Amino acid sequence: MPKPEKSGRAGEPTSAPWRATVVDYQRTVGRPPYEARPAQQPLVLRDDLRIHGTTGEIRCVDTAGRTRWTHRCAGRPNAAHVSGGRVLVTTDSLEYTPWGFLGPALLLDLAAGTQIAELRGERGAALRGGRFLLGLEGYDFFNTWEHDRDGTAVDSWRSYGHYVVGTGVRVVEADRTHPTSSRVVRLLPGGVIERGPRLADPQTPRPLVLDDGTILVLDAGTLRAVDRRLDAVVLAELLPLAPDQVSDFTPSLRRAGDHVTAVIAEPRPGHASPHTLHTWTIALDPPT
Repeated sequence: MPKPEKSGRAGEPTSAPWRATVVDYQRTVGRPPYEARPAQQPLVLRDDLRIHGTTGEIRCVDTAGRTRWTHRCAGRPNAAHVSGGRVLVTTDSLEYTPWGFLGPALLLDLAAGTQIAELRGERGAALRGGRFLLGLEGYDFFNTWEHDRDGTAVDSWRSYGHYVVGTGVRVVEADRTHPTSSRVVRLLPGGVIERGPRLADPQTPRPLVLDDGTILVLDAGTLRAVDRRLDAVVLAELLPLAPDQVSDFTPSLRRAGDHVTAVIAEPRPGHASPHTLHTWTIALDPPT
């Protein structure tokens, strides 16, 4: 039975929640489920264009395999976001810096590949009309900025994490602090933040977004569902972790057809690698 949690917006009716059933569990030994993009997979696909990134280079390729343009860069592209004739590419630095391996975020013209602006941020998301979100965490930064198509910052929020963009913008926060203050929140104009349910893990893995906009979060070994109103329920307590344990475990959540697969890698005492892998296959039943 799903367990209701405190909603981010008081006084509104709560819809019937999703329900989860664990249909399979396996315990194996292997490598943690680090999130990684296959080398040949494009950073982003949009209509008939593909944006590829390799060390020192960003390429735009069409469906016929023709290279439309190439843009040289100083780092290693890791993600790209497209909106309104612009593409935002975040990069890793090739050398360690005071910001770790954070490289510049490049705002490019999608048609020509020319650089519009060089920005700073670790994670991005596309909005409409050539606008983007760009976020940064660390060194007293826990910020998200909205940039227009020229790269100018037009709004900002004291929040950072995984961005979920739909009819609005929600953030599954990741503050990397113990104890964590992370929540699932909604960003509103003028730097306003609507705060939803608290999280137990200061660095949750990338969430899943269901067809009705519900966010699935694997939070310290517990699978939670957060709807558009920021109402939350606990769907399944898979491997609940104490606050002092979460940084040692590596979680992952992915969609596999009609099911969801949750993996939590547990370190083995006396072994640096491999880990004990806990894997759950979960069937979801939509609200009735």
